[in-house]
Amino acid sequence: QGQLLAKSWSSLFGGQSGAALRGPIYSFNGRNVLADPLWPHRLAWHGSTPRGGHARRWDCQGWRSSGPAEGMATALGEGRLLAGQRHNCSAP
Repeated sequence: QGQLLAKSWSSLFGGQSGAALRGPIYSFNGRNVLADPLWPHRLAWHGSTPRGGHARRWDCQGWRSSGPAEGMATALGEGRLLAGQRHNCSAP
């Protein structure tokens, strides 16, 4: 939508822990993920380590709805997209 999300690639993934993304983040259907009640958890699912590598055990790869798997995701308000914590793969 032509809005600046971050100053640079490195600030998007390695920014200070208190840094925040700039402007809204839109879903594929045009909803503002940070404000829309349809997105109660506001997570960015990435399956990566904090340094950007593949978190093989925590990527939800091969997960099925009946399984208890966990994947790496970060709350969008935290500022560092790859900081990540494990979340149940069935979380919306």
